[in-house]
Amino acid sequence: MTKPNSFNWRWTLIADVLLAILVIFNSNAILFSLLLVEAVLWLIRLVWISPLLFRFIIRRLIHMIPMLFVVVATGFALIQLAPGDIFSTMALNPNIRPSDLENFRRNFGMDQPWGVQFFKFIWNALHGDFGISQIYKSPVFMIVSQRASNTILLSIVVIVAAWGFSIPAGIYAATHQYKLGDQTISVLAFIGLSIPNYFLAFLLIFLISKTGNWLPLGGMHAVNSGDLNWFMYMLDTLKHMILPVFVIATSAMASLTRIMRANMLEIMGQQYITTARAKGLSEKKVVYKHALRNAINPMITIFGFQFGAILGGSALVERVLAWPGLGKVMLEAILAQDLYLVVGSLLYGVILLILGNLLADIVLAIVDPRVRIS
Repeated sequence: MTKPNSFNWRWTLIADVLLAILVIFNSNAILFSLLLVEAVLWLIRLVWISPLLFRFIIRRLIHMIPMLFVVVATGFALIQLAPGDIFSTMALNPNIRPSDLENFRRNFGMDQPWGVQFFKFIWNALHGDFGISQIYKSPVFMIVSQRASNTILLSIVVIVAAWGFSIPAGIYAATHQYKLGDQTISVLAFIGLSIPNYFLAFLLIFLISKTGNWLPLGGMHAVNSGDLNWFMYMLDTLKHMILPVFVIATSAMASLTRIMRANMLEIMGQQYITTARAKGLSEKKVVYKHALRNAINPMITIFGFQFGAILGGSALVERVLAWPGLGKVMLEAILAQDLYLVVGSLLYGVILLILGNLLADIVLAIVDPRVRIS
């Protein structure tokens, strides 16, 4: 019961609706902006809900700063170590003079030493300027934000699909050990682990094209998507997501199913499970109330790393299936040696990976009463 003079944080939910309306009508990267707004609002609410958890999150966010600094420095160093730059290919054009190339480098600040470029980028980034992409001739922040929204959308659907399949499949395989269902799931898991994502994407493109093109083979929207209403637009997006989600989720499902099966088998052999059965509890209650609650904890622990693996594994798939995501942009930037776009993409990728691990720690602390944040 709320004290008379205490602040009821639930009143702040009104701000969610108001800010969501502002974001929808004033932002290009709607999904990314909504997630960011909600994350900030819930972080503020933790001041009243759980001050201990709030301090833990703030400490983890502060620890992100040196890690991001190292990532930016590494990105700059790797691009500088590569021979040439983005303007080197222009030297093959006889209509472009060497003086023009020097002017291009000077305009983009690439004629200065590595250290000067690095600290200049840090200073500008603190003021919201992440540089201009030489490929797209647009601000890096705008490009990466739009593409990151598409990658986040794809990753969320992949995670829901992979976890929604692997947890029940792992439980079923563990409770039917060495039977036909367990052996079938194990064979499918090994097949999913052995086939590279990009090869599976090529294989599915070939099969679908030979059987009538009953699914979109690439992109995120149809050509006439601008003429569709919001409901048909959403259905069109979901239809285009089927192929990349299936390709990326296949390997994730395979690994998570094997891990869930191993966890359940280990827990089912513990002494307290034998005691629960000896007390006369039903097998359903033993499995889902006692065994599952402990077997799920290692799965939550690897959630953050799985999120990073999905982001990394989606790069080639986005390239093959023409999904306009962050991985596709990063590959193009690396191949073209677009310095600021490479660093901006790395920065976003590392931030998403760190936040995924932070979310896993928070969920684990909520689910497992043995975990204490100190």
